[in-house]
Amino acid sequence: MPCVRTVLGLLGALAVCGAVAFLGYCVYFDRKRRGDPVFRRRLRDKRRAQQQKAEGRGAQLWDPAKNEELQELFLQEVQMGQLWLSRGEHQLGVEHLSNALLVCGQPQELLKVFKHTLPPQVFELLLHEIPLICQSPGRRGEKTKAIEVLEEIMGENVPNLAKDKFMHPREAE
Repeated sequence: MPCVRTVLGLLGALAVCGAVAFLGYCVYFDRKRRGDPVFRRRLRDKRRAQQQKAEGRGAQLWDPAKNEELQELFLQEVQMGQLWLSRGEHQLGVEHLSNALLVCGQPQELLKVFKHTLPPQVFELLLHEIPLICQSPGRRGEKTKAIEVLEEIMGENVPNLAKDKFMHPREAE
């Protein structure tokens, strides 16, 4: 039995020595790498590029003037949609409500509200109108007011709510 203990002790000592040597190797080359002036310059340039990219992205995402214009357009579209629905013009009301969905920051939440407040047939029309309003510019080739304002405010980065799997009833015919 003493022979087995000796072998196990030697193996344990070798394992510890190997681990210490490996860690020493890692520390040595890490210090060498960090001390290299080329590495420091590349790291500094990379950090500056990331910081500039983050600053540019932050300026793009949050602009209070654009946000106010979007809020005004959203409220105007919801009010126009409610007005047309109260007059019995469901198609025009749904078009304005879908424009409001296009502009809204949280369209899923707005759809939940519409689901509980709109009559079922009007909500169904709205669901079928969403892909149409997002994919095609306008009914007769012209852009809707919402898309024009969005393009003016956001440039070409107009949000796309449409999914390819949805199809408008008029397109199915």
